[in-house]
Amino acid sequence: MDGDRVRARRWADEEAEERPLKVVFASPAEHFTDSAPIGNGSLGAMVWGGVASEKLQLNLDTLWSGVPGDYTDPKAPAALAAVRKLVDEGRFVDATSAASGLFGGLTEVYKPLGDMNLEFDTSNQEYSSYKRELDLHTATTIITYNIGEVQYTREHFCSNPHQVIVTKISANKPEHVSLTLSLNSKLNHRVRVMNANEMIMDGTCPVQGHKLQENEANDATGIGFAAVLSLQMSGTAAKVAVLNDQSLRIDNADWVLLRVTAASSFNGPLVNPSDSKLDPESAALRVMNMIRNLTFDQLKAAHLKDYQGLFHRVSLRLSQAAAIEKINMKEVGDAVKTTAERVNGFRSDEDSSLVELLFQYGRYLLISCSRPGTQISNLQGIWNQDLFPGWECAPHLNINLQMNYWPTLPCNLTECQEPLLDFIASLAVNGTKTAKINYQASGWVTHHVSDIWAKSSAYNEDARFSVWPMGGAWLCTHLWEHYQYLLDKDFLKNTAYPLLEGCALFLTDWLIEGPRGLLETNPSTSPEHVFIAPGSGGQQASVSYSTTMDIAIIREIFSAVISSAEILGKSDTPLVQKIKEALPRLPQNTIAEDQTLMEWAQDFKDPEVTHRHLSHLFGLYPGHTITMQRNPEICEAISNSLHKRGEDGPGWSSTWKMALWARLLNSENAYRMILKLITLAPPGEKVGFEGGLYTNLWTAHPPFQIDGNFGCDR
Repeated sequence: MDGDRVRARRWADEEAEERPLKVVFASPAEHFTDSAPIGNGSLGAMVWGGVASEKLQLNLDTLWSGVPGDYTDPKAPAALAAVRKLVDEGRFVDATSAASGLFGGLTEVYKPLGDMNLEFDTSNQEYSSYKRELDLHTATTIITYNIGEVQYTREHFCSNPHQVIVTKISANKPEHVSLTLSLNSKLNHRVRVMNANEMIMDGTCPVQGHKLQENEANDATGIGFAAVLSLQMSGTAAKVAVLNDQSLRIDNADWVLLRVTAASSFNGPLVNPSDSKLDPESAALRVMNMIRNLTFDQLKAAHLKDYQGLFHRVSLRLSQAAAIEKINMKEVGDAVKTTAERVNGFRSDEDSSLVELLFQYGRYLLISCSRPGTQISNLQGIWNQDLFPGWECAPHLNINLQMNYWPTLPCNLTECQEPLLDFIASLAVNGTKTAKINYQASGWVTHHVSDIWAKSSAYNEDARFSVWPMGGAWLCTHLWEHYQYLLDKDFLKNTAYPLLEGCALFLTDWLIEGPRGLLETNPSTSPEHVFIAPGSGGQQASVSYSTTMDIAIIREIFSAVISSAEILGKSDTPLVQKIKEALPRLPQNTIAEDQTLMEWAQDFKDPEVTHRHLSHLFGLYPGHTITMQRNPEICEAISNSLHKRGEDGPGWSSTWKMALWARLLNSENAYRMILKLITLAPPGEKVGFEGGLYTNLWTAHPPFQIDGNFGCDR
């Protein structure tokens, strides 16, 4: 801190020692959200840190149920006409019901790869001096503990250069490492021990992810996968044996080195797995063969060079280094505080170094779950232990996926945004068909939720979620922002503008002249929210016309297309001229009777004033069309809206409110949202909207959603 200034800069060589960034635990994990995440963008693992038994829960970013789908419906245009007529008549409840004719199927489900299980010969022995920590400087999880006079150490990391999860198990005395090693999966699979130092697990994902029960057999037409586990060990008395063709037994080693890699048959969102030419087992073995003779030190050196080349680009300093050391120490002795204890004491301790840790943790997670050539960061990044995770782990496009990528540019992780750019391009392919058939429109469209197959049609759910064809448009704002940061004209010309142009083509067709003489969207929803329909006897509806968010996103896209066209010398095209004519005919922001910003085109009664979504405030953030300088009265209405919404909500909602208050130049209320976020959340899978942080610093909805971790980095 320099006066009242926060400094974000590149790391000096000595800063890793001066400013430790560690998520610290004093015991093994009891819940998924107590474990430590490691990853390389494609492979992921959760380290539980047990003593008698250790579990590394494994993930691969391409393991999804399903096959490519048909995201068109020839009946949709008739349904659209019926809904529009009902909206024009003010029959919003009936329009909401009729909107089911626009639904287009379920998304598929992200699946766990499996578990690597380590069973040690220490189940009946007491242990002491246990410590488990995730070091953000090295992207390494280390577990240490003592049994008698022997200190055991386990070190885990996930290498991007070598595409492998690495585990080293050692003791400070020779011949004291003994364990049984196995692989398993909740998916249809088999395990084969190939020889005394290698085993392979292969299997398939279900074609219908919503129907498969745990351990139920499935045909082989889904995505196939293979994981290879290879071991090395040292010690004159060390020996290994095969147990039941399913596991390996290691005895009396000085140390054991485990390497895990995995691959799948996924070959893009348009290729059916049954037609894929990719052989997962051959691919995984090819990776393993390339690293088979590398030592632990060689693997770690390559890992550190790669990871730190990204992570050490940015330093955040809110406190002096000496203060960090003091705050990390308990008053008695030299026992290190756990991160959970620091979270619990945050309101009274003013532990600004914890804010630094949380900021850098978001960057660590992004590096670990989104790299060039990988899939997008989903609702849980790449980490998932369940066959049926919350919300399928599917990318939700009405805030969550976008928030996952908020940090990439301002936090100097441009490379980590590449999967998002690739995903937008895939959505445009399927979305072009959806726009043409479902809406009889040009350009491309997608809705509020998608999956690895780039689903572009509306989801089969309540209209408040599904009837929202603005997902692709919001994503396209990232394309323009990407150019603004990098000023890469080739990117603008060859990647961003064609996608922006297609998005704008759809939006110009989607806008229709309404009774007010303005260009309106109909049907229109404010994501996941409802209103009391006038004259309905108190019934709730979600479908109306020209919600504030719809118009804000359209205005953002139209402005980006005009600016892009000027740079590329395309300002005289028919599309740009049409957009310029349309912009002044869009509905303007309106202040409601209670002096808040209106969320819908009419001042409807809101049955849930503390709703978690802040969709109508998009124009201020993440949009740029509302500013304190240009729109002071609208900003005052937004401030009133934020007060009305309140401070409660899931993690992502807290961080969105934080950003909105920051745009309003209200640092006090932005900090209040930091206080709200840094609250210890209870473990478990209960669904709610309380927010907070788990013991491993993941943000809670609950259950776990990763978006809040990224939102607080913006």
